[in-house]
Amino acid sequence: MSSASSTPSISSASFFENIFMVLQLTPTQKELNVTWEVLPDDFILPDDPVENIQQPPLAAALTDALGATGRIQAEMLIGSNFGLVATVNKKIVVKAPDWLYVPQVQPLSADVIRRSYTPHLEGAAVSVVMEFLSDTENGELSIRSTPPYGKLYFYERILKVPTYITYDPYEPILEVRCLQDGKYVLQPPDTNGCFWIPELELFLGIWYGERFCQTMNWLRWWDSEGNLLLWSSEKAEQERQRAEKLAAKLRELGVDPDAIA
Repeated sequence: MSSASSTPSISSASFFENIFMVLQLTPTQKELNVTWEVLPDDFILPDDPVENIQQPPLAAALTDALGATGRIQAEMLIGSNFGLVATVNKKIVVKAPDWLYVPQVQPLSADVIRRSYTPHLEGAAVSVVMEFLSDTENGELSIRSTPPYGKLYFYERILKVPTYITYDPYEPILEVRCLQDGKYVLQPPDTNGCFWIPELELFLGIWYGERFCQTMNWLRWWDSEGNLLLWSSEKAEQERQRAEKLAAKLRELGVDPDAIA
């Protein structure tokens, strides 16, 4: 006696009904409609507290070195914890990176304070953003693609920032992601452990030392030839030492440096 197969048969209609049910249950990502709209005057910008006590000095040191070496121009926007704005599917979205760089923005009148920045509406696209890592939900590496958007997703897919930098000062771990074909790709460091940031034409790396009585792992800039960009306090100390050496040399020659001054 032949035995019948134990595998139940499935009709074509049932098969396509099952496929349709699966498609219905599979979530689809809503297409992004990103526009650059004027922020309403009464819009309340987020005022989140600083999550890491090292964030303000880290950001300030980065900007200070650029200013001390004459690399900040009037048309640039360099900010810290400053709101970047986009309108996504008709809803305003604001993220405030720990440090940002925009090469050119439209000037404001003297009596207007820039409260936020909307790319393409107020000037050029954002070139570099930097986040100092924290343990909060939807944090700096979040790729959440629905509101509230993760920061990585926001910078990659919405603002399309060419260079996204994340830094954990406690490990310390520095990572640089560059936009390639619409996706962020981790960049390898050079032999010195530094990363080339093309938008600023500078290297970025970790430097352990003291600034304003704080000893920790700082982020520092180096130029294309490997020269460290000094902070304003370091330049002032350098100038003081140079002046002392010159004064000592003049005294050796029998010249009173105070009389020359």
